[in-house]
Amino acid sequence: MNQVHTLNIEIDWKLISVISKIDRFDAEWTSIEKKEGQSLKQLKAIATVRSVGASTRIEGSKMSNEEVDVLLSDLTIDKLKDRDSQEVAGYFDVLDLISESYDGIDITENSLKNLHNRLLRYSVKDDWHKGNYKQLSNSVEATFPDGSTQIIFETATPGIQTEDAMRALIKWYVNDKETHPLVKTAIFCYEFVSIHPFQDGNGRISRLLSSLLLIKYGYKWIQYVSFEHEIESRKVEYYQELRKCQAQRPGEEITTWIYFFFDALINIQNQLIAKLNTQGVESSLSPKEKSILVFIADHPGTRSGEIATKLKIPNPTIKKILSVLVNKNLIEKYGSGPGTNYGIK
Repeated sequence: MNQVHTLNIEIDWKLISVISKIDRFDAEWTSIEKKEGQSLKQLKAIATVRSVGASTRIEGSKMSNEEVDVLLSDLTIDKLKDRDSQEVAGYFDVLDLISESYDGIDITENSLKNLHNRLLRYSVKDDWHKGNYKQLSNSVEATFPDGSTQIIFETATPGIQTEDAMRALIKWYVNDKETHPLVKTAIFCYEFVSIHPFQDGNGRISRLLSSLLLIKYGYKWIQYVSFEHEIESRKVEYYQELRKCQAQRPGEEITTWIYFFFDALINIQNQLIAKLNTQGVESSLSPKEKSILVFIADHPGTRSGEIATKLKIPNPTIKKILSVLVNKNLIEKYGSGPGTNYGIK
């Protein structure tokens, strides 16, 4: 039963144009990388915190990026006393491994199981299943800010169906030499989520695999901007696309998923360009200005009063700094009066 599950994609000039747009940026990246140097180290550190925070929050974690940053800056086992901090530490471990050793990570069943084991290494609650395929039925669930969950779709049944599906997926990935790497990555991640091979942690692993596969294919810029943060900001759309495609299974049409995946990549490419363009401006900011800028990046749509409360800075000072950041083209002001809020430019 090692046949690949059949998926349908409409390859037309529009899709080819989108792929070309992503690849054009990739072609320019080598010269950007040489020129930026130190700036990229800072961007990678910021992207790591945002990626870890976003991917774990998608699955229900309550930790803000500021809390993630504090935890990762002085990470010790004795601090990992709750599930949120354990998940953050595990995600950081795997992300760091991918960044440092992507060349040595083959796409095999054992490698994926090892990544899963590492992801859940700090969670005692997951000792019984980490590093192994699921033993009980599971489903793709969306977790909302109020803690409620909603089943998006059912997945492969445990045992032979899951094992055969994973072997088929990996066999296709290894043997296929014709499909464009971007399309191949989007398909692999979609099918992985559809199978949901592990008892828990599948969403996190799928997003880590997105980065791993892209880096292995040479799209190394993905390390300097947060793909996970983009998915978090479009969480509803993310689940809608998965559900829409899954409703047709088997033999589903997944072109809309491919477009969603590529659109997310183009958005973060644009974010990376904007970050590089403003890096010089940001380096001249005062500590208070930087802290407000970071807060707005993590809380788009926030109001001056909320910033003042969280950062413990007087509201008049906040308003003055917000005006400076708007004038420097680093943030954007939305609305007027009591409803005025701010977002990153």
